[in-house]
Amino acid sequence: MALIGKIKEKSGWAIGFIAIALGLFVVGGDILGPNSVILGNDSQNVGVIAGEKISAQEYGQELEVLKNNYAAQLGRQPSEEELPGLREQAWNRFIEKIAYQKQYEKLGLAVTADELTDMVQGDNIHPAIQQSFVNPSTNQFDKNLVIRYLKSFDTLPVNAQAAWINFESQLGPERLKAKYENMLRLSTYVTKAEARREYEDQTTQADVRFLYVPFFSIPDSSIKITDEQLQQYLDKNKSKYKGENTRTIQYVTFPILPSSQDSSELYQEIKDLAKGLAAAQDDSTFARANTDVPANAGYITMDQVPQELQGEIATFIKGGMYGPYREGDTYSIYKLTDIKDDSVASVRASHILFRSDSTAASQSEALKKAQEVLAQIKAGASFEEMARIHGADGTAQQGGDLGWYTQGGGFVKPFEDALFNFNGTGLLPNPVKTEFGYHLIKVTQPKTRRKYKLATIKKQIAPGEATREEAFRKADEFAGTTSTSQDFITKVSKDATLASFTAEKLRPGDNNVNALPNAREVVRWAFSEETEVGDVSQVFELDNQYVIATLTGKTDEGQVNVDNYRPELTSAVRNELKAQQIMQKLGTPTGDLQALASSYGGQAQVNTAQDVTMSSNTLQNVGFDPEAVGRIFGLKKGQRTQPFAGANGVLIIELTDLTPAPEVADYSQYKNQVTQTISSRSPYYINEAIKEKADIEDKRYRFY
Repeated sequence: MALIGKIKEKSGWAIGFIAIALGLFVVGGDILGPNSVILGNDSQNVGVIAGEKISAQEYGQELEVLKNNYAAQLGRQPSEEELPGLREQAWNRFIEKIAYQKQYEKLGLAVTADELTDMVQGDNIHPAIQQSFVNPSTNQFDKNLVIRYLKSFDTLPVNAQAAWINFESQLGPERLKAKYENMLRLSTYVTKAEARREYEDQTTQADVRFLYVPFFSIPDSSIKITDEQLQQYLDKNKSKYKGENTRTIQYVTFPILPSSQDSSELYQEIKDLAKGLAAAQDDSTFARANTDVPANAGYITMDQVPQELQGEIATFIKGGMYGPYREGDTYSIYKLTDIKDDSVASVRASHILFRSDSTAASQSEALKKAQEVLAQIKAGASFEEMARIHGADGTAQQGGDLGWYTQGGGFVKPFEDALFNFNGTGLLPNPVKTEFGYHLIKVTQPKTRRKYKLATIKKQIAPGEATREEAFRKADEFAGTTSTSQDFITKVSKDATLASFTAEKLRPGDNNVNALPNAREVVRWAFSEETEVGDVSQVFELDNQYVIATLTGKTDEGQVNVDNYRPELTSAVRNELKAQQIMQKLGTPTGDLQALASSYGGQAQVNTAQDVTMSSNTLQNVGFDPEAVGRIFGLKKGQRTQPFAGANGVLIIELTDLTPAPEVADYSQYKNQVTQTISSRSPYYINEAIKEKADIEDKRYRFY
């Protein structure tokens, strides 16, 4: 009885415990599992902007809206190459909705309903609406068309309504951002002192004489650099080198190339299609249904006849079949469905250009040479050979052949007139003058007004299933027997048929990997939180090749080390060490610069530069070197600097003359210049400042 009493006493607690346990069992996966919000997991977020998490679902919905708008405007879905741009637009919309909005709220900026109405049907119509509602009779924007459109809005197709609603939803944010940017832009103020300084920077001129020893005068191989020196330089210049989230991979490709069997099978297919095309009553429809490459289905002039068919023109008959022809991986067959005469003529010709400029001497020389060569051709010399020897344009290597040309197709008028006023074939009797020089012309095919209509089928040789399976088998075998980067490198070194490639500093948003297009899946794998340095990927299929990668290096935003910037650091430290060597050899220089240069050796140059201005930032024979230019204007006439390291070498600069800027009463021109420069850069600087303040974490690479 005592035991039963104890059970009754504790039963409430026990039942509660069981209920909690059952609850945890049911929802534990959501609360304490890998995607737990309580445990701080953000695996379903694409990023954070100004402290606000952006879920993958939210971002996906925004992206879908942009994709639908794109499809509505162009009549097709965006391609793989176009998707990264749309993803960036979607992300920027969130930056504006969150980071910009915080700034708007601090300033009390807003867009009223009246403003929105004004942008659609008021006095300040949005440019997009002005372009869309144009009266065809006046070719001008018509506000009545907008009002009529809005009144009939409920009767419009659903996709049209959705497109308008989306457009309207962007009007407010767009106007708000414009207000904000204009407010900050208008806050720009340039003082008279700043305007005067700009005037003096542009107008004060200095003449200098300088000794210059370029860094490249010392071979790179003679400079030994240690990691300790690189680290010391990095520690002193941390502000120059920001941490980046990057990955470096090595990869191999297994191309899926058509086999001889694939080619044979396609050749048989194209022959069967030729029989079908020959017998087809509606040949144009048959061709369109069976071709891989769309072709011109209308009448074409001689210059538009495919190159492989031009040799067959003499045998052209209506209903005739031509081909198959092979060019690269494409087979072509043609059926001549109709022939007609047109008002515009075509002719085939060759020419030899003797180029001249506008001076009388140049033209006289070109004419003399043209007449000499013309005499040789009339005496029996080959026109084609003379074109190869004397031709001054790109046709020379083809013996001057211009191919078929249709009247009005773009030749300069004197040339075209001479060509089409000549009857038959053969050499024109005299050189023809144009703005380019003098031409000798030979008509190789007589004028014709014929136009042709062709039904065309082009089939591209594609890898068959067996070919794809064999390529995948090789790739899968490589991946299945390779578990580390060292295995990867060893296998590649032992197999002469494999070539490996390195892609350095991939970034999370990259879509391509070197020359591999649409390689987004490879990039996502490289940035996956589960991928470690040394890991080897699964097999990726990219277009017509299989790819396997290994992660060989990574850098993170929060950590900067020498390997992140090794090439840049090495170059900077190498130049520092070269500068030390050069200045040590120069010692404490005295005397004339030329004598110093002779004492130093042939690598030292003495040059002069006239009319140097502070705003130029460049020095003749040295290049871009703002520090060197700045030092010039710190000198008095006759003074010179001690040796110093510039951007490209060591210099000693002597000021030989200085022409101060003349006094002017009005600096408004320069004040406007500075104001316009600052104003034009304002949107960029504003955007960068807001993004920096928002402390953005972009994790979209985990999903896209």
